Amino acid sequence: MVAVVRTHTFEQRDLIGGHVVLDLVNTVTARNAEPVDWIDGYPRLLQWAALTGRFAAADLTALQHLAQTDPGTAAQVLDLTRELREALHDLITALILHDAPAPAEAVSQVEGHWKRAAAGARLTVHGDTPRVQVGVETSGLEYLNHELALQAVDLLRALPLERTRICPGQRCGWVFIDSSRGGRRRWCDMATCGNAAKGRTHYQRKKQTARQLGDR
Repeated sequence: MVAVVRTHTFEQRDLIGGHVVLDLVNTVTARNAEPVDWIDGYPRLLQWAALTGRFAAADLTALQHLAQTDPGTAAQVLDLTRELREALHDLITALILHDAPAPAEAVSQVEGHWKRAAAGARLTVHGDTPRVQVGVETSGLEYLNHELALQAVDLLRALPLERTRICPGQRCGWVFIDSSRGGRRRWCDMATCGNAAKGRTHYQRKKQTARQLGDR
């Protein structure tokens, strides 16, 4: 996918995926039209990560200092973030659409990111919950990539395909898990894509009615 990179200040309404990995996938908007990449640099990635609430503030501060000290490496790491994001998008959407076999390149890339993350990870146990964990001290600027790769594999193992959707809104294509009681959510957000679709439908009906009246 070739996307135009544009500056965007992330807001809470941009986090509709139902999982941080899907929210990463959705940092590209208008995938079904002219894709726009909202992560215009490593600092923007940190801003997005802070908004998700999934990463410790101290870790993000440490990453900010590392990026300021070594901007070249930070830019290279961002390229890896984009690679992971696009591989996850291709793999997850293929699963949603029941495309078989799964795209081999996407599977290989996700696996590669997971292996690099696992190489520097350690097993921790908090209470009765074991967890494979990475940290800034071992992963450096790749910490977010490593954490997201580990979480991505966990998500893929348990992805509820019957409730995972691709928004059909114009200039959207975001992926989300439908957590509504009835399981009938169609749009990423009713206040945006849903209302826009309703408005277009209403306009078309009025236009059709006016045309039919004019033909009498």
